[in-house]
Amino acid sequence: MPRTAASSNLDAHEGETHGDDCTADAVMGLRPSALFAVPFPLPSLPGALMASRRRARDATHPSWWRTRSRDASERARRLQREAEARFPVITHVAERMVDVNIFDSATRLAAQCFLTAVPLVIVVASFAPKPVQDQLAASVRAVFGLSGDTSQQLDDVFGGTDSGFQNAVGLVGALMVLLSATAVSRAMQRLCKRAWEIPRSGAHIAIWRWVAWIGVWLCVLMLQGPVREGFGLGLWLGVPLTFVFLTLAWWWSQHLLLGGLVGWLPLLPGAVLTAFGSTALSLVARFYMPRALERALSDYGSAGSVFVLLSWLIVVCVAIAIGVTTGAVLAQEPFLARRLDSPVPKRLRAARG
Repeated sequence: MPRTAASSNLDAHEGETHGDDCTADAVMGLRPSALFAVPFPLPSLPGALMASRRRARDATHPSWWRTRSRDASERARRLQREAEARFPVITHVAERMVDVNIFDSATRLAAQCFLTAVPLVIVVASFAPKPVQDQLAASVRAVFGLSGDTSQQLDDVFGGTDSGFQNAVGLVGALMVLLSATAVSRAMQRLCKRAWEIPRSGAHIAIWRWVAWIGVWLCVLMLQGPVREGFGLGLWLGVPLTFVFLTLAWWWSQHLLLGGLVGWLPLLPGAVLTAFGSTALSLVARFYMPRALERALSDYGSAGSVFVLLSWLIVVCVAIAIGVTTGAVLAQEPFLARRLDSPVPKRLRAARG
């Protein structure tokens, strides 16, 4: 007989019940790890440990370090090539400074100034009249920023050059001191010739230029005091006057010591840069030198002040060497060489054969 609606509903309900039981049985049949599975694979823990150990072992192997250093060297050479292509001026300045041997040349120049030029200043002060002697002492005091006990020592040195000292030195001794002071001229001449790549076997420079350079720079030193003080008007005038004054002095110095081998206009950038560095150091000396000299004098006596003065001379000579060399390179660059009629640099002469 036909099944009733109630029985049909009962069968449907039983089917749903059986379906739920099947789903529950399927879930219970899965492994516990499958319940918490992620949609992407994760590395196994032993594999990660082995990879880290392998990297640590490779880092201690010599071939790994050789590979790393080779890669670093290649990157450095690539950066150097890019810098040379983008900024050729910086490369040319660095190469010229290596050829000039900046620090060695500056140290020799400072040593010659200390050993020969300083005794010459004392001898000149001994033979000069009292007003000139006072002016020279004031200028030296202004150049090195001397004050306090160090300034008193300078006055004692210049004030002690009386007739007895003149008799002890004598005219012959003064001439010998002057001739030995030309070592500063020769050192400065070698620096200028190296900066402009003039061979040592080139044109010979007359000896009278060395003596003339020493004499003119004694006059420049004597005028440093009033110029730096702006002739009594203050630093607002003294600083630009010092810059212009030193620019003219270094412009003439290069032309004199090079014997006219390089024209006037190409020497102007080096004179400007050297004067700028010297003027900046003169301002620094006002604040640094008095404290350094007083501390060295109180701790080590006169030997300490001598060491500080020599160290400061080396700093000044390094600034001079950098200014002259950089100015020579800039004057020989294409953007200035055509306007200044500068000599051809050595690298282009070698390329032309």
